[in-house]
Amino acid sequence: MQLEGKVAIITGAGSGIGEAAAKLLVSQGAKVIIADWNEAEANRVANEINLMLPGDKSALAVHADVSSEQQVKFLVQQALSTYGSIDILFNNAAVILAKELEDITEAEWTRTLDINLKSVYLMIKHCIPEIKKSRGSIVNMASLNGLLGQRQNPVYSATKGAIVALTKALALDYARDGVRVNCICPAGVMTPLLEKWIGQQPDQKETVNALNSMHPLGRCATTEEIANAVLYLASSQSNFITGIALTVDGGASLGY
Repeated sequence: MQLEGKVAIITGAGSGIGEAAAKLLVSQGAKVIIADWNEAEANRVANEINLMLPGDKSALAVHADVSSEQQVKFLVQQALSTYGSIDILFNNAAVILAKELEDITEAEWTRTLDINLKSVYLMIKHCIPEIKKSRGSIVNMASLNGLLGQRQNPVYSATKGAIVALTKALALDYARDGVRVNCICPAGVMTPLLEKWIGQQPDQKETVNALNSMHPLGRCATTEEIANAVLYLASSQSNFITGIALTVDGGASLGY
């Protein structure tokens, strides 16, 4: 049990990578707060986890829009009143806006930055006092897009690049408190969000083939594979690692 006695908050945990990470962290002994703006899905994930461990409420669902400071404060209060501490924060909530820059409205730009980037600022701002007490760990979800860029996805790429830079700056600021701050940069991950995007393409089979061919290993990652990276950065296995942007990309960044 790598995380016995630890408490983790995971944003965007109602599906995809967040859900997989929540289930993995609980399997390693953690208590987990499932934060999501989709209340039904957050409850589903929490119920599934709690059914796995009868008699031990290892997961708490909290309905929250983490781009709202008021709702972030409520989320943190719920975590503390239920479990008493916060040791791990996984900032995972995000949206994609695949459009050319000139086609993006100001409202779309602001919404994407608020959900992808402002939420990271707010969650760390309100969790860090507790994480300092436990000398815990922060894991931010960035993207290969934030390191290399991507065609027709400028706003998402900008938010993820900002998360990489923010991660490195905060790793320096909080090192004196024994708090480690790292981020993960996946390439393609077969999440419900990606599956929805594939379904919107005119040639879905060709889209899947193109996604697979981006990765030298020949396929997109599973959500469980990204969750394993979250566990590594959140646990004592990575005790001397801070400020890194860990690529979990099946070789996609190699450029061959």
